[in-house]
Amino acid sequence: MLEDNGSIRTLSVDIGGSGVKAIVLDITGTPVTERKRLDTPQPAKPETIINAIAVLASAQGEFHRVAVGFPGVVRCGVTETAANLDRDWIGFDLESALSQRLHKPVRVINDADMQGFGAVAGKGVELVITLGTGFGSALFVDGKLVPNMEMGHHPFRKGKTYEEQLGRAELEKIGEKRWNRRLDKAIASLQSLFNYDYLYIGGGEAVRVNLQLPLNVKLIPNITGLLGGIALWRN
Repeated sequence: MLEDNGSIRTLSVDIGGSGVKAIVLDITGTPVTERKRLDTPQPAKPETIINAIAVLASAQGEFHRVAVGFPGVVRCGVTETAANLDRDWIGFDLESALSQRLHKPVRVINDADMQGFGAVAGKGVELVITLGTGFGSALFVDGKLVPNMEMGHHPFRKGKTYEEQLGRAELEKIGEKRWNRRLDKAIASLQSLFNYDYLYIGGGEAVRVNLQLPLNVKLIPNITGLLGGIALWRN
């Protein structure tokens, strides 16, 4: 079996609204290469992003399989939503297209879900949110993923969604001080909604969080989104 071979390497890819990142992991999920990043090509269509992934892959050395985190709903390798990319992604079979391009087996999952796999402890109710171009979310119960939860597009306050209130565009518009106050309100709202045991906050803008966080809320590094890629191949 592929998973039984300790020498198997996984190319882990994180597709974001502003950057595409890649790293190679060993069978335990430990990085064996340096994380590399390219700006997300514009327009962010499937062909241009697959080209960017191919460029990153060619610089990562040997790998045997691929795990991809995508910023939208993913079902059976097909991307069903793409709020921060091009509309051509809707209904696109990324798993098959990338497998044909790289000549390797590929598994695709929502990017926040993949980050969650890299963060959660596997006990109780654990919520993950990612702060970046948009607002990603993932929910785990005793380590099991609740799939396709796009909480970022649900109402938060003043008739606007979490993503509209806390995405990168709004952060740049209102500044870090007001943005952090909103995030503080969001944390309280999510605690009341999910009664989570732990909340993990990741994504590219997590470095701009400047709050006294509750004891059950933890900031996680952006690389967690890549480290979670090994979970896609654990079965």
